[in-house]
Amino acid sequence: MDLHLDFGSGVGVRAGLEEALRRAVRDGRLAPGTRLPSSRALAQDLGVARNTVADAYGQLVAEGWLTARQGSGTRVARETFAEPTPAAAAPVVTASAGFAESEYGQSHPYDLRPGLPDLSSFPRDAWLAASRDALAAAPHDALGHTDPRGRPELREALAGYLARVRGVRTEPGLIMVCSGFVQATGLLGRALCGIGGRRIAMETLGFPDTRTILRNAGLETVRLPLDADGVRVDRLTDEDALLCTPSHQFPTGVTLPPARRTVAVAWARERGAVIVEDDYDGEFRYDRHPVGAVQGLAPRHVVYAGTTSKSLAPGLRLGWLVLPPHLLEPVVREKRLADRYSPVLDQLTLAQLIVSGAYDRHVRRMRVHYRRRRDRLVAAVARCAPRVRVSGIAAGLHAVLELPADGPGEDELVARAERQGLALAGMALFGSGAGPALVVGYGTPPEHAFAGALERLCAVLDSADRS
Repeated sequence: MDLHLDFGSGVGVRAGLEEALRRAVRDGRLAPGTRLPSSRALAQDLGVARNTVADAYGQLVAEGWLTARQGSGTRVARETFAEPTPAAAAPVVTASAGFAESEYGQSHPYDLRPGLPDLSSFPRDAWLAASRDALAAAPHDALGHTDPRGRPELREALAGYLARVRGVRTEPGLIMVCSGFVQATGLLGRALCGIGGRRIAMETLGFPDTRTILRNAGLETVRLPLDADGVRVDRLTDEDALLCTPSHQFPTGVTLPPARRTVAVAWARERGAVIVEDDYDGEFRYDRHPVGAVQGLAPRHVVYAGTTSKSLAPGLRLGWLVLPPHLLEPVVREKRLADRYSPVLDQLTLAQLIVSGAYDRHVRRMRVHYRRRRDRLVAAVARCAPRVRVSGIAAGLHAVLELPADGPGEDELVARAERQGLALAGMALFGSGAGPALVVGYGTPPEHAFAGALERLCAVLDSADRS
């Protein structure tokens, strides 16, 4: 290993070396257990006699800074005099950041916030096998610069998969691979603004950061109310686009019925507008047949957005946009300027996973897994809090627990859960206009923690039910 040491001035070589090593340990640059270079190698690097280094090592071993064993070399002692590293400042948590934390952080022993699948069930062996096969078959030029739309292998695999599973009508040339839905939203927003778009309608409840991303792209956002049948598309007027979650509204869980889909498509055709369809968990349906994508009704007026964030893991940062022809060039331009293209090896691996059938097998297995979890959640709530109504459970990875109006509010229940080490999210985190409720992500905990999370949820709800 290379080791940077500053001897300072005005001291002898050996004394300077000893103090430089002490300082490196004390400052934490040399962590406990770190193996140091051999005396011969370090002497050569520093331009000093080997005996000088050996004597310095011997002195620091005697003082307890280092340890030396035959065959193991010289290492920094496990118990050292290192000064503690200053604690990082606590992050400022806003309502928007609170939801982001459910995706990126595990700060609680038990977590039932929405936003994550069961990461302990990621198909590691299948992913590794697909990665090996994909890399072995990849042409040399696949590792160079590639099309901003993504590797053709993945775009072809996605075109077939989406047509078969979600009823999407497209071709590989109209698919663009991106780094998840957040990047997709920004690319679309800037592209729409670039071709003259000014206003985009959105559901009044949804992912908190989406509105900010679109505003930063230059678009004015218009809130559309929700009712028992989903977004009120009859309120659309002169907007240039509509962003919605028709298959499983987030977070209420409502599916947009055929009549409203027809109204939305007719509006888009008449206005020359665009519908952005966020199909964030379209694979997971439990109590009814899958609902096809709106894109299949009007491919020239609908942008279909999907990701692997729920089916596999958000850490892969793999998503896709199925674009109408007139938006292809503007969105590709934005992707090129943003990051040129998404990571190639992960694209090739996902393509192999789909083509081999391993992706379908994983999704089917997880569909059974999540349905069992959902049923356990529903049964537990019915036992411990019969006044709490559970809704939005026909699909997806979360459920809505509608709270009694005369009981404790969302904030109080979230705080009670916090004291028990359980992270929960209230409906108010995702917007306004809905009654008091908790949005429970039953896909989030790893398998070993799910039972414990349910126990703590029931303890919180039971205390609320008796309040």
